[in-house]
Amino acid sequence: QVQLVESGGGLVQPGGSLRLSCAASDPIFTINLMGWHRQAPGKQRELVATITNGGSIKYADSANGRFTISKDNAKNTVYLQMNSLKPEDTAVYYCNAVLRTPSQSYWGKGTLVTVSA
Repeated sequence: QVQLVESGGGLVQPGGSLRLSCAASDPIFTINLMGWHRQAPGKQRELVATITNGGSIKYADSANGRFTISKDNAKNTVYLQMNSLKPEDTAVYYCNAVLRTPSQSYWGKGTLVTVSA
């Protein structure tokens, strides 16, 4: 089992920046893919960005060139740098880890990002 702990959320003004961190209990080279998802109040959870063990990255359109996912294998940590934040980015952000053999997904408890003037 993989445990994931998110941190870095908080209250920011529109146009501001935050960096979220996801610390994994396992060396992330053993994890095929890690990503960030978010869930806004009253909405479904949606994918924001993913990064594979080899460093292949995908972004949802909602990232709009404003977000950057990265990882530090030595720290077993994945990051989400969020710039030019908008009120619609307000959500609980969840870290996700996917193992393919066998297929298994793990989730953190989430960290709240609130973008408001």
